Amino acid sequence: MLSLGILLAVILIVAILVTIFRAHTLVQVMREKKPEDIGSSNNVNGILFMVFLVLGTILFAWYSYSQFDRYTVPVSSEHGAITTQLFWITMAVTVFVFVLTHIFLFYFAYKYKHQDDQKAYFYPHNDKLEMLWTIVPAIVLTLLVFSGFRAWNNITAQAPENAEVVEITGYQFAWAFRYPGKDKQLGDYDYKLIDAENAVGVDFTDRNSLDDFMSREIHIPKGKPVLFKIRARDVIHSVYAPHFRMQMNAVPGLPTQFWFVPTKSTEDMRKETGNENFNYELVCNKICGNAHFSMRGVIVVDEPAEYDKWYASQESWLSKNPDYTAQLQKNSSALESLALEAND
Repeated sequence: MLSLGILLAVILIVAILVTIFRAHTLVQVMREKKPEDIGSSNNVNGILFMVFLVLGTILFAWYSYSQFDRYTVPVSSEHGAITTQLFWITMAVTVFVFVLTHIFLFYFAYKYKHQDDQKAYFYPHNDKLEMLWTIVPAIVLTLLVFSGFRAWNNITAQAPENAEVVEITGYQFAWAFRYPGKDKQLGDYDYKLIDAENAVGVDFTDRNSLDDFMSREIHIPKGKPVLFKIRARDVIHSVYAPHFRMQMNAVPGLPTQFWFVPTKSTEDMRKETGNENFNYELVCNKICGNAHFSMRGVIVVDEPAEYDKWYASQESWLSKNPDYTAQLQKNSSALESLALEAND
C-alpha cells in the first residue's frame, strides 16, 4: 500500500512539473519570445494531429465495415425492425456530427498553430451562430426522442388478446419460466409463498394456477404475439434477447412486461446463420452479483403447429410434484375444519 502511495505521489509531482513547464512556455509566447526559441514542436504536433485524423478516420471506417457482422445480429421480430431503423438513424446523425466536429478540431489545431507573424483574431460572440448550433441540435434531438418514445409506447402497450403469455422470474442466479396451462390464464402469485419447492411463489388457491406449468426453456410460436410478464424475487435483473431487440428490467415488487412478434423460427435462423447449433438466448443484462454470468436461458421459436404440439404435451407443475400437492390438500382440509369450527 505504501509503495502504491509513493508511485502516485511521483506521478503527481511529474504531472505538476510538466504543467509548470507548459505554462512557462505559454507565458514566453505571450511575451512575444523569438521564434527560434520556441522550437519546432508546434509544427510537429500540428502535423501529427493531421496524421491522427486521417489514419483514425480510415481505421474507423475499415473496422466498422469489416466487423459489421460481429457487432450486429439478425433481427427476428416485427418491432425489432423498427428499433433497428431508429438505431441506425441515430447512429448516422451522431457519427456525421462526430466526424465533422473532429475534422474541424484537428484541422484547426494544425492551421492555427503558433506562428510569429500571425496574431489571433478576437471573436467573442455571434448571435446567428449561437442560434444555429442551439436550434438545429434541438430539432434533431426532439425528432429522435419522439420517434423512440412512440416505438416504446407501442411495445410496452397492452398486448393483443391472443398473445401467448410467458412469465419470466429472475433470481440469483437463474431464470424461472411459467406458462398458464390449458386454460391460458396465468395464476396469481405471492412472494410470501416462495420456498425451496415453490420457487416463484405461485398461489395455488387461485384455480387458474392449478394447470400452470414450468419449463426449463422458453418456447414461443413464430408469427404470433408473445407477452413476457417479468418480475424478480431478489435484486434487479434485466431480461435481454438481442435477436428480438428486446430488453426489460426485472424489478423486485414492480412487475413489468414486454410483447413482440417473432418472425424467424430457430430453424430459420440456423439456416440463415449457417450454424446448426444456433439458439436464441435470454441473458441478464444487469450485473446482479458474483454469478451474474450464469444467468442464461434458451428461447426456442417453433412453427405454430410444433408449438401447439409442445404446449399440449406439457404437464402441470402440481401433477409432477405429488408431495407438494398432498401438502396443499392437507392444508386446505385443515383450513376448512377451522372455518367450520369458527362457524359453529
